[in-house]
Parts: sequence; structure tokens; C-alpha cells
Amino acid sequence: MRSIILSTFGLFASRATASLQIVPGATWTATNTGQHIQAHGGGILKVGDKWYWVGEDKTNGTSFININCYSSTNLVEWNYEGALLSQTASGDTGPNRVIERPKVIYNKATNKYVMWMHIDSGDYKEAKIGVATSNTVCGKYTYLRSEQPLGHQSRDSSVFVDTDDKAYLLTEDRENGLRINALSSDYLTVQSSTFNFAEKYESPAVIKKNGVYFMFASQLTGWNPNDNYYATSTSLSGPWSAWKKFAESGSNTYSSQTTFVLPVGENFVYMGDRWVSDNLMRSTYVWLPLTISGTTATLKNSVNWVLNSSIGTASAGPSENQYEGEAAALSNNARAITCSTCSAGKAAGYIGGSDGGAVVFSNVQSDVAGRTSIRVKHLNGDRSQRVADVSVNGKTQRLAFLPHGGGDPGSSVLNIDLKQGANEIKFVGVNGGYAADVDRLMVPKS
Repeated sequence: MRSIILSTFGLFASRATASLQIVPGATWTATNTGQHIQAHGGGILKVGDKWYWVGEDKTNGTSFININCYSSTNLVEWNYEGALLSQTASGDTGPNRVIERPKVIYNKATNKYVMWMHIDSGDYKEAKIGVATSNTVCGKYTYLRSEQPLGHQSRDSSVFVDTDDKAYLLTEDRENGLRINALSSDYLTVQSSTFNFAEKYESPAVIKKNGVYFMFASQLTGWNPNDNYYATSTSLSGPWSAWKKFAESGSNTYSSQTTFVLPVGENFVYMGDRWVSDNLMRSTYVWLPLTISGTTATLKNSVNWVLNSSIGTASAGPSENQYEGEAAALSNNARAITCSTCSAGKAAGYIGGSDGGAVVFSNVQSDVAGRTSIRVKHLNGDRSQRVADVSVNGKTQRLAFLPHGGGDPGSSVLNIDLKQGANEIKFVGVNGGYAADVDRLMVPKS
């Protein structure tokens, strides 16, 4: 698939200086666990000065184990807050059950947080919607019930709260098409049908901009990505426009599926899942600036970009210096290994293990001091993630590396403080385990 740099299309503000970056499709490590973030099919809401990301834990594949919550002040660095719902001995939340696409909304009248989610059997034949509540956004939720809303099937789902505080359930009815259903004033009951699209789309998400509603949705291709579509209307009850693509045609929405569209200031961020169907725990997240102009939505791809979470503006990712793993200082049996897809034909391997192999990049240059993001290109041929302790100028943090899946090296995002001038970055294994093989570091110049 062709990679497109957004600045070419004029969607970005001026080029970024040392700043934290969003890297679509990379390993994103939670700051306090050292594990890849597990919040798939999720949504985000802001409470006070923090953003809260609620989504599915796919560590065990399709079977439900947890609905997780993470918090952030900048939409890049995420702290694991805990599980909101966890597997129980029986019932809808029991073993071998499916719980997907959790979305949380806040009811101002009841002061309750309400979660709606897809509830199903392991063979996806129940097709229900479920609801749970909590007094706090990342607290434990009380599961209430499941049902087929208004007597219809419901699989992929989402929720939308309008500017008048009325809430709506967006739900995929495989037999009859995509539905918009009105919720009760306490957001706990499906009351009536607002609109029924004849088209059979899934993974719905709605936003509103200047009086225009945008419905985003995916075609039905299982775990495989496709060209997602959108329609517009000045009323949720219609009429709605014809469906149109919002990403480059043939890109399969940059190998992702819509899960949520996040308002940030006056702008929007597209949130998609890049599913890996044969190993769902290594699925990643594709977040990109979504441009809304009148009744037109446009999404362009980027390797990395910078989001100002205060006002929602997007900037192009900075220019980068490249540091090859094979050229770094290797010790304790760490050594260069042949890698046909690596930039220099070799990578730094055998990091960790019983010998405690280590690799040190001792002259990593930055023109300015500040907090920024390094893309660590890596190889991990396992089916599970690997981890490393990474020391940057003496300060250590844990970094996760998802399986790269063969072919080109994967990326893991390392958010760090760089000094102006030379910096030292060291990778070591954890508890006798091997870290991923390091192909190269992509380091912002400024």
C-alpha cells in the first residue's frame, strides 16, 4: 500500500519541533505496565484535563477477558487505569463469551457513566447489545443486562450524544441494515428507531460539525480491512446522503476499520483498528487527522504526525536521523544478525537472554532538548510481545515490541526526553528474556 505524507496535501500546520508523535500501526506501550495497550474497538471521552480510552483486551483473542481503561493528558502517553468489566464465572461476561466495541458516555442528569457494548456467544449467533453503569469513568462497572434492541439483531455498535444531550445507539442489524436508535433520558434503555439505513454496514461512528451529522462505517468483510464510507445529513432521522469513501480509494482505509471519531478542539481524529485476525493481541491502532469541510470528510495517511491535544491541530512528523542497530555497541553476546528486510541488511540481535546481551547507541543527536518520540524499527518473530528495559541518558523505562509478522520490521514508539546534542540509548532484556532485534532508531532531528 502506498504511504502518503499528509503535509503534501496541506492538511498539516507548520512542521513540528521536538514533540510527541502518533505513529499509526506501531506498538504503543502503556507507561506504567510496559505492555502494548489493549483497548481495541474502543472510544475516548474527556473528563477534566484527562482523556480516557476504553476498549477491548484482545490478549486471549475473541473471547472476553476485560474491558480496559487508560488515561492520558496528551493523547500519546497512556497510563493503564484498570479493568472496568472482567470475566465472571457465568452469564454474558462468562468464559467463551464475546464483548466488543465498548463505548462510554456520561449522563449529566444522573451523574452516571453508561457503557454500551456488543454482547454475543462465541459463534456470534446471539447478536445482542449490553449495558453497564459506573459512578466514575474508570471505576468498576455494574453490568445490567443484554437484549436485541427493539427486537433486532445488534453486532458492531457505538453511541452518540448530541448537542442537546440526547443519546443514540448506533447498531449493525445484519438482516435489515445499519440503525440509529434513540436512548431514554437516563441512557439506559433503547426507546425508538430514529433511522434505518438500507445499506448493511458495520463499525459505526457519528460526529456533528456545524449542524451536519457524519456517519462513518465499514463494509462487511470480517476481520479484513476495506474501504470505509461515510454519509451526511442535517438530521439524524434523515434524509442521508449517498455513501462516499473518505480515505484513498483502494487503501482499505489504510488497513484499518473505523472504531471511533474523536473531537479534539474544533477538529477530529479518526480512530481505527488494524486487526490481525490470526493473532488478535498484536492488532494495532491507526489514528489520523480527519479533515471536515462542509459535508466532505477526508483522511490521508502518514507514517507519524504530531497532535496538539489542546486545540486539535495536526503537524507533520519531524525530519529524522537514522541509527542502524548493527553499528551500535554490542555486549554480552549481543551481536549483529542478518536481516534481508532491514535497512542495512543486519540488526542488533540477542539482546537479553541468559548472557544479558545489551546494545548501546552512544551518539544519538538532537538539535533541541525536549520530550519526543523515537520509532524503534524491530523484528520479533514470536507470537507474543517481547519487552526491553530502555535507558535514555540513565533514565529507564520498559518498551514493548509486538510480533512484526514477517516481512518489513515493525515499529515500537519510545517516548523520551532528549538532550540537545549527544544522547545515549541502551536496550537490555528483562528477567532473562530476549528483547526484539533492533533494526534501527528513527530519531527526530529537532
